[in-house]
Amino acid sequence: MRAILVVNPKATTTTGRGRDVLVRALRSEVDLTVEYTRRRGHAVALARKAVRQGVDLVVTLGGDGTVNEVVNGLMTGGLTHTTDDRLPAEDLPALAAVPGGSTNVFARALGLPREWPEATSMILEALRVGRVRTIGLGLADDRYFTFCAGLGMDAAVIHRVERARRWGRVSTPSLYLRSIVGQYLVGAERRHPAIRLERPGEVTQGELATVIIQNTAPWTYVGDREVNPNPDASFDLGLDVLALRRLRVPSTTRMVTQSLSRRPDPRGRQILRLHDLEEFTLVAEQPQAFQLDGDYLGERSKVRFTSVSAALRVIC
Repeated sequence: MRAILVVNPKATTTTGRGRDVLVRALRSEVDLTVEYTRRRGHAVALARKAVRQGVDLVVTLGGDGTVNEVVNGLMTGGLTHTTDDRLPAEDLPALAAVPGGSTNVFARALGLPREWPEATSMILEALRVGRVRTIGLGLADDRYFTFCAGLGMDAAVIHRVERARRWGRVSTPSLYLRSIVGQYLVGAERRHPAIRLERPGEVTQGELATVIIQNTAPWTYVGDREVNPNPDASFDLGLDVLALRRLRVPSTTRMVTQSLSRRPDPRGRQILRLHDLEEFTLVAEQPQAFQLDGDYLGERSKVRFTSVSAALRVIC
């Protein structure tokens, strides 16, 4: 089996020695080539190259951002014109995600351990026995995502966290909490809900303050605790949505508490939840912060979301 290991050298939870251990372990099972990312977007190009070369397996060592880039490279590597020309999952390299970031939502959603050595052992075992799963993906305009997207406050919080990390801060739950509080106090989303959700043949849902889209559950983790605004979201179904109509302190606090509970089921007058959607469009009166798989991608006024079923094979 031919494989490529795409390494983000800035991955937060691995060291050079650890990467060497991972490479030796993988080479005991596959014919391995190692590639290091040098800039944002480089992993997309590396994954596209893997598709063209007929590689059997792409392994990532990095966080959810690295996984997202590789997935987009795999999904677009065989295209000739449009997304309608995409190759079936069985004609693409399979993906194995070794957790190397701070949260690693995608890998953990697949049932892999949080720490990379234990996850590597599980991936090697899966390769030996041929344990592969085909999952669906989300598509936001022309970019794929694996587990979540957001328009509004959650994306603005991610933007704050990314700026803090560029200033040398470490990504921790407390950093996210401070960013949430700061955005809540100054963000326009709370005072002027400006997003509407449009679906073919359905009534438009307007005056939404923030929108969370999930392709699986959980949405994210706080340490070991799952955060589950849409607990029924699944790689095997369409997209799930949770939107808040107003960001009032009581209703927002209640939604967060419900999402953190062991039996999450967020409900309330300010909450809109939609399950297993094939397509919808978010339209904002003014540009809103936008994120995919935990990466801030700037501001958008309109984004079309589509569920892409049985899109990719993963080692789990």
